[in-house]
Amino acid sequence: MAKKSKIAAQRRREQVVARYAERRVELKETVRVGSPAQREAAQRELRRQPRDASPVRLRNRDAVDGRPRGYVGKVGLSRVRFRSLAHRGELPGITKSSW
Repeated sequence: MAKKSKIAAQRRREQVVARYAERRVELKETVRVGSPAQREAAQRELRRQPRDASPVRLRNRDAVDGRPRGYVGKVGLSRVRFRSLAHRGELPGITKSSW
């Protein structure tokens, strides 16, 4: 189980990323194709945005307990939780393989 403060910080970051997402896309496009003056202004505005507005700062976490390591993206769980739920048969379409 992850610390409650880390889970709360992650949720706050997700909200900030969502709030600034549209504006960041516009600015990134301006940086890519704008004139040199527009490009410079867009870069300046991107730097003025909060650090947590960047989606790179988000961390994949287990949907149940927030564990940050061993994330299995297909189901949104950590490897520990994935294994326990799979063995109990609670994940549809997931079977234990043997060969």
